[in-house]
Amino acid sequence: MTTSVAPQAGTNRRTREEKKVLAGTLVGTTIEWYDFFIYAQAAAFVLAPLFFTPLGADNAALAQIVSWASLGISFLFRPLGAIIAGHLGDKHGRKVALVLTLVGMGVATALIGLLPTYAQIGIWAPILLILLRIVQGFSAGGEWGGAALMSVEHAPRDKRGLFGAYPQIGVPLGMLLATSFMFILTTSMSEEAFLTWGWRIPFLSSVVLIVVGYLIRRSVDESPVFKEMQNLKKEASAPLGDLFKGHTKNVVLAMMIFAGNNAVGYMVIAFFAAYGANVLGFSRPETLVASLIGGFGWLVFTMFGGWISDKIGRKVTFTIGYGILIVWVIPMWWLIDSGVLWLFTLAIVVVTIGLGPSYGPQSALYAEMFPAKVRYSGASIGYAFGSIIGGAFAPMIAELLLGNTGMSWTIGLYLAGVCTISLIGVLLVPKSVEKSDLHPEARVDAVR
Repeated sequence: MTTSVAPQAGTNRRTREEKKVLAGTLVGTTIEWYDFFIYAQAAAFVLAPLFFTPLGADNAALAQIVSWASLGISFLFRPLGAIIAGHLGDKHGRKVALVLTLVGMGVATALIGLLPTYAQIGIWAPILLILLRIVQGFSAGGEWGGAALMSVEHAPRDKRGLFGAYPQIGVPLGMLLATSFMFILTTSMSEEAFLTWGWRIPFLSSVVLIVVGYLIRRSVDESPVFKEMQNLKKEASAPLGDLFKGHTKNVVLAMMIFAGNNAVGYMVIAFFAAYGANVLGFSRPETLVASLIGGFGWLVFTMFGGWISDKIGRKVTFTIGYGILIVWVIPMWWLIDSGVLWLFTLAIVVVTIGLGPSYGPQSALYAEMFPAKVRYSGASIGYAFGSIIGGAFAPMIAELLLGNTGMSWTIGLYLAGVCTISLIGVLLVPKSVEKSDLHPEARVDAVR
């Protein structure tokens, strides 16, 4: 029998350490995703004319497609980051991997803010931009798994969904922070000033945020589950090999489960704002305000999704979320294409009603799907590959569908298809994994 280090179920007051863990995962994840989403916002508005200049000379749409592709290319390196960070996290602790990924993301983001443009150094500008974007993707690949496990492994069994929602809401919080920054800049300076130097400010500001996040994360104690592994001398000599030897199906299901949410999420993060400005004729501040409102809805419904999953179960919560998305992602274009700003905003908000339940419980479900010794690797790699088939190239695919068909509803058809794949993944997870024992000596009912 294992003595549980995590707080017992039914505890009403959170301990000081629990609060530190929740603050550390929330703040750190918010900063990481702020860095990631600043690039997404820049890809929507400024990277095409500044870094892919020759492509836009004869075809502005082509330059924008390549700009979206530069957003997606970093996702291809998330699995590598997930593998390395997962190995570190399973062998040496969740905390060390979290600190390293935070610093890596921050340095890459700040350096993007210092890059010369194509007009200044020619072809080296997009090359350096893509290299730094790859570093961002590598860091993001290892970030989520560590933050998710730190929160869930510290949680009482009956509050895993709620605790696990804290790193999840770092995504909409990071989006809100990035979008707010862009809104302030675009409304306080001229278009010329913004394109000349203003766009660099959000990237350079990452230095301050990373210092704050580093100090907070360094003060958080290691996961109690990993401490037990150390005490029991159960560290895996090759956790990655163990993962694919006995838990490949789990990884595939984790990948499927995340794909739909990530694809639709990147519509909210970047594509809708670009579509509103470039196709519907809204001003940039108007589309950013719509994105801010959508980001707030995403935050609220994600927290609700984590909380309600402790009451009704992870699978039921995910099914509700994906059901809403599958039903809504096609007809929402009737509101978007109305050209009326409040209907455009309403369409985005309704999307977030489905995004929340299909994202909030993810940390808890992934933790419950894998045994302790391969949990960091399994959760991170499943998440990373899910993001590749999900959001990596979703804005680019949407742009191509729009350009080739001229019908925006085809984008909805594509999104509904990806969400259906995710729903199938959810339904294939045995309900028995929910609220299973996370400790290293326990037999985990993993998917076989």
